[in-house]
Amino acid sequence: MKFRYLIIILLFVVGYNSGAHAITTATSEEMKEIKGKVIDKETNHPLPGATVFISDLKLSTQSNYQGEFILKNLPSKGKFLVEVKYIGFKATSQLIDLNQVESLVFEMETAIIESAEVVITGTPFSGKSKHSSLAVVTTSREKLMQTGANNLIEALGKLPGVNQVSTGAAIAKPSIRGLGFNRVLTMVDGVREEAQQWGEEHGVQVDQFSAARVEILKGPASLLYGSDALGGVINIIDDFIPALGTHSGSFNTSYGSNNGLSSSSLMYQGNQNGLVYRARASYKNAHAFKSPGAYVPNSGFKETNVSGLVGLNKSWGYSHFTFSRANSNIGLIEEGPEEDGSFHGHDGHSMKERSLENPYQYITHYRAALNSNILLGHGQLKSTFGFQRNLRSEFENHGHEDHDHETENEHGGHHGEENLGIRMQLNSFTYDVKYAIGNLNGWEPTFGIQGMYQTNQNTGLEYLIPDYSSFNIGFFGYLKRNFENGSWNVGARYDFKNLNSKVLMDGNEVRFEAFDNKFSNFSGSAGFTYDLSKNIVFRANAGSGFRAPNIAELGSNGTHHGTFRYEIGDPNLKPEISYQVDLGLDYSSEFISLGVNAFNNRINNFIHAVRFNNEVIEEDHVDHAHEIPVFRFVQANANLIGGEANLDFHIIKDLHLENSFSIVKGTNRASKDPLPFIPATNLQHEIVYEPHLKNLVNTYIKFSYNHVFKQNRFASFETETPSYGLIDAAIGTAIPINKGKINVWLSAQNLGNVKYINHLSRFKPIGIFNPGRNFNLGINIPL
Repeated sequence: MKFRYLIIILLFVVGYNSGAHAITTATSEEMKEIKGKVIDKETNHPLPGATVFISDLKLSTQSNYQGEFILKNLPSKGKFLVEVKYIGFKATSQLIDLNQVESLVFEMETAIIESAEVVITGTPFSGKSKHSSLAVVTTSREKLMQTGANNLIEALGKLPGVNQVSTGAAIAKPSIRGLGFNRVLTMVDGVREEAQQWGEEHGVQVDQFSAARVEILKGPASLLYGSDALGGVINIIDDFIPALGTHSGSFNTSYGSNNGLSSSSLMYQGNQNGLVYRARASYKNAHAFKSPGAYVPNSGFKETNVSGLVGLNKSWGYSHFTFSRANSNIGLIEEGPEEDGSFHGHDGHSMKERSLENPYQYITHYRAALNSNILLGHGQLKSTFGFQRNLRSEFENHGHEDHDHETENEHGGHHGEENLGIRMQLNSFTYDVKYAIGNLNGWEPTFGIQGMYQTNQNTGLEYLIPDYSSFNIGFFGYLKRNFENGSWNVGARYDFKNLNSKVLMDGNEVRFEAFDNKFSNFSGSAGFTYDLSKNIVFRANAGSGFRAPNIAELGSNGTHHGTFRYEIGDPNLKPEISYQVDLGLDYSSEFISLGVNAFNNRINNFIHAVRFNNEVIEEDHVDHAHEIPVFRFVQANANLIGGEANLDFHIIKDLHLENSFSIVKGTNRASKDPLPFIPATNLQHEIVYEPHLKNLVNTYIKFSYNHVFKQNRFASFETETPSYGLIDAAIGTAIPINKGKINVWLSAQNLGNVKYINHLSRFKPIGIFNPGRNFNLGINIPL
């Protein structure tokens, strides 16, 4: 135990001393600045308001009315990728050597098809997505807001290859190519999300308004991110720091008609001589959502988020301290509707009340992180140290309820201690330190160390998992080589994890036995990209991944109310080992963009829950006994195969069609049975008209149709899910003002009010349909 603490303390000391050394060195050096200009390549006219940024330094600025810009507080040496974006033009970038460059000129070409953004997720250095050997998709805040989704993961679920495991309107967990839960890593402020994500009804604790851009890496990313990135990575990126000597802010607000969702967020940030700061506060409140024909009782939620950033952007790099507090109060549903579709004891009026009844969740999540990029020698020392505390309480219907003698608590629900079910406190310390040497004659080597120390404590009246401590550490090396027509990369990694569970007594009975498990693994990957022609890029990647069993899979022994089942773990489970091959082909021209990706993922020791012989356990439920199905965690060798395709083309300049297709098939290799939680095949079409209107910019009108095929391959405890089709629509525009532009939009989801159930909905077993028609009106105002 002392050795583990020593490693963590040592890493903090190393990070601090490295930063201190870099700061001392940099103070004696003159700060460098680069001037530049952004022009239209065809007309040579200046482009005012273009965004210029260096992702690796978290620096950004905008061009003035003459198209000119200045990047200040730059280091005196080093190679960095500078990117420029401007609406209606292809994003462009230049790799610059600060030893040699004094001025820049970016000639931008008009774009009919949107070009790919710079991505950070796939490699230690920023780079074009075409140079990533893994499949990467990106989306922006503007596009996320237009979806009218209840939360961030629901909005991301509209991207090909990405789905959501949902529990009503409030809770959504990401699933990438059929893998979710602890197999998908969510990165927030550079820190891996740790919020008891093994639970099906444990959502991501992040402010959706903080997502300026989201990058999704599809496929095993264990090499750079560790154990839980077996299925992919979701990297949530906040706003860039404004230019030196400037400040900015924004106010967002929207309203959804289906569940009365009111969402608002206020943000302000600035950069005063390299001292940078940001503050954001957000609030969401919704009553019960309405499926076609009936409101679903106690499905409302409240969410409050407060976050901040303070740090330095100097010639030696940057160091940012971020902190946040997320609070969620979410109603839970344990029983489905009556035969006529109504819910016993509830009417439409009561459903619109915003107070919650038992059962419900009350979650508070604290996150603090120190992110730094210190320029040392010929490379960059990047470090992230994080601390998270997740406080999860679930209040249940125990025995009986008498609301006449209860008072509403500060959480918005009714409870006394007799209604307390699960209460857990999870503390997580994470570290990620890597040294990356940038572009030495085309070579980009990186070496790093990552790890985490966790403790979990039960303080409730019910138990699902035991108290435990966990320690893991990983070492990796990664090498990328760029050449004229592409790139290749190779890497290797070693991981070790120790999970120590403590004995827990329930009265005179042993509820959880103690165990001490150790896991280790070597993994690696290799990939390349090659430009077959000016417009065609081929990519391939082969790699192995590793995931140690989580505490729920090893030690569960209790009722998991959000999943409607009693779960029993197995402390003898082995780690999952993945071997995946990815192939991709991209074509782009002036009027057409085409992408095809295919993958084959073989996972040994795949962990999943099964139900044997219709086993049940009886549990008191309000005024009657309730039978809960029993599920046990087991292992089997599995195979997932599938892919995604997209085709975008413009009929005329202002009218274009976007189409996407995704499919995944999961199979138990021993029994040949389908795997659970595999999304149905999906086909999406969207037509977008972007007229040019006087005094307005970014105007659009769009309609989309999403066809979800019948899921007739399902696990033994699942049922077939019928096919369905959903029509969405949106209209929006932006009004230019001195401080930027005011964005307004109106979107509609499920216009046909279709009665359907998504195969990954956790309400499917009790017959609750997904939300019906919804209209969302929103506005974004720059400050």
